[in-house]
Amino acid sequence: MQKNNRNTGLFLLLFLVVVLLFFINISMGSVAIPLKEVFKSLMGQNTNNETWHYIIINYRLPKAITAILVGVGLSISGLLMQTLFRNPLAGPYVLGLSSGSSLGVAFVVLGTGILPAVLTSLLLSPFGIIIASCLGSFLVLLAVLFVSQRLRDTMAILIVGLMFGSFSSAIVGVFTYFSSAEALQKFTFWSLGNLGNLSWTSILILFISVTVGLLMSLFCIKSLDALLLGENYAKSLGLNYKKARVIIILATSILAGSITAFAGPIAFVGLAVPHIAKLVFQTSKHSVLFWSTLLFGALIMLLCDSVTHFPESTITLPINAVTSIIGAPVVIWLLVRKRSFQ
Repeated sequence: MQKNNRNTGLFLLLFLVVVLLFFINISMGSVAIPLKEVFKSLMGQNTNNETWHYIIINYRLPKAITAILVGVGLSISGLLMQTLFRNPLAGPYVLGLSSGSSLGVAFVVLGTGILPAVLTSLLLSPFGIIIASCLGSFLVLLAVLFVSQRLRDTMAILIVGLMFGSFSSAIVGVFTYFSSAEALQKFTFWSLGNLGNLSWTSILILFISVTVGLLMSLFCIKSLDALLLGENYAKSLGLNYKKARVIIILATSILAGSITAFAGPIAFVGLAVPHIAKLVFQTSKHSVLFWSTLLFGALIMLLCDSVTHFPESTITLPINAVTSIIGAPVVIWLLVRKRSFQ
């Protein structure tokens, strides 16, 4: 009972911090906007400055929503992979989905010189790059699912995913070697991640994808608890192991694939956040870990996005740099404390 009260208090505190960071994130940037004006603008009231209202609605609000979706989706997909493979260093991109997305984008950005001019201009549009990224990750997903149906060993699927990732990275390297400086710069900017510049249509598509992935993850909570004690124990409880494995892989692919397509490959969040949730809540129950990981993911992504902005300056750090700076020390600390993994 005492532990339940503690968890409820922590959930409430996390939720309040996420809400506070959401408003702080919107108020921060090259143009500092008072929190009072942010509240007014979001409530549909008249602000003291129409420019502020335009910036909030068209730039800051979409970016803050994207940060929440990215943090939630990557964190949950990381939790799914760590439980499925019973590997504390598994992340959302362990199946090679990120490399597949990178291969799709590399083909469009770096390899368009071999395509007709009309097709090149179409593919280099924002939605062209998103479609290429989705297609790349989807092809890797199909390959992983195909292999998973023929392999009984889950760890073998992990190795296959890593091999697909290495194969995709090698082809990206070939494209990179023969590309122009302009194309390389564009691909580099995509690989650094970007939470801004998404239209409301793109955010709606991303929201639907993340929601579908989260609902599939919720459906797997009991299966995930059983998988913690091993494949044989899960089967002894009557779990359809192959079906559960496919659903978990699909949920991860939808979450990680859609986020990579719209925001680029964001590092460390999916790997570090589930461990932070486990350390804070001190439980292995996925009914608790699911919601705590979700809230921590939103919190950390909003925090990282806020850190990317220098106050009263046009300088913005790439989101991947900030997540890595925050995430890397956490992962190193967890590696040193191996007992936390057991």
